Amino acid sequence: MDWETRQNPERLVKTFRFANFQEAMVFANKVAELAEAKGHHPRLTVEWGRVTVEWWTHSAGGITEKDREMARLTDALLR
Repeated sequence: MDWETRQNPERLVKTFRFANFQEAMVFANKVAELAEAKGHHPRLTVEWGRVTVEWWTHSAGGITEKDREMARLTDALLR
């Protein structure tokens, strides 16, 4: 998995790049649908041509197996 681990809080982070804002928004909405379906929600930052997704579990104070699974499912949205 090619996600970066950052601290404070410990979390998985990845920036996805797109050709334009509209494509970035389509992807962000897919991530939102995934999050709702799984009951686990990321921090999403949408900018022109990119979406940064951050997964961690607040109650655990960091990364859990659920976050790793959500990161894998997020990657799969591009396939």
